[in-house]
Amino acid sequence: MFPGATADRDAASYVVVGAPLDATTTFQPGTRFGPDRIRRFSASYDDYDDRTGSHFSALGVHDAGDVEPWDDTREYLDHLAAELRSVVLDDAVPLAVGGEHTVTYAGVEAVSPDTLVVVDAHLDLRAEYAGNPWNHACVTRHALDVVDRAVILGARTGSAEEWDRAAESDVEVVAPEDARAWLDDLDPGQFADGSTYLSIDVDGVDPGFAPGTGTTEPFGLHPREVRDLVRAVGPHADGFDVVEVNDRDDGQAAALGGKLLREFVHAHAAGSSA
Repeated sequence: MFPGATADRDAASYVVVGAPLDATTTFQPGTRFGPDRIRRFSASYDDYDDRTGSHFSALGVHDAGDVEPWDDTREYLDHLAAELRSVVLDDAVPLAVGGEHTVTYAGVEAVSPDTLVVVDAHLDLRAEYAGNPWNHACVTRHALDVVDRAVILGARTGSAEEWDRAAESDVEVVAPEDARAWLDDLDPGQFADGSTYLSIDVDGVDPGFAPGTGTTEPFGLHPREVRDLVRAVGPHADGFDVVEVNDRDDGQAAALGGKLLREFVHAHAAGSSA
């Protein structure tokens, strides 16, 4: 169970759902261990958050456990989306914990937002990768079939075709070196009029901070930049996930993922009560 997730399912305002999919990881596998590692490395965090004056355990978080995957990735995503949609229909916020980034599509399908805000080292705008259209390198392209626009923070690599797709009007890419200025100028109110889904791929963070991920890419974001994004966008988001955590480090990526999930809940709850 995610530490501090003390609420019953029926009374929950937030529901953690583990999605340990590890079907299409392309360099270092191990995302199947991500949900459990995030839970484990979140165990030492204090319950109280001084910035918002709230106790995590009092915010109505329930851990529904994992939705175990099987061989058919597309079928699994449909099932995962149904599980997450049941959270939405209960007027709670789904918090998906991955698992490879492909699972974000299920979250987007469940929430059906106007905007996807995603932290990612990669554009993930491929039509297919290694002959597979449901590879994790294609997830943002699929999400654009659901959302009106995608904002990709931290992207620093992609194919020529992906950069061409990213130049279209429904995609905004914020490079790591521009992230601090972009955040400083961000008006969170732009997300208040529609629905937003927030996805954190930990490989968007520089691997010096979060090496436990499948496809590390140097020159990435700093954790505080991602934290500030979560604090700004979180109050306006209807769904959240943290993905691409594996078991190839000493817990740095999992600890960051768990902390960002807690930051999201504290920020969202504070925003909802404001």
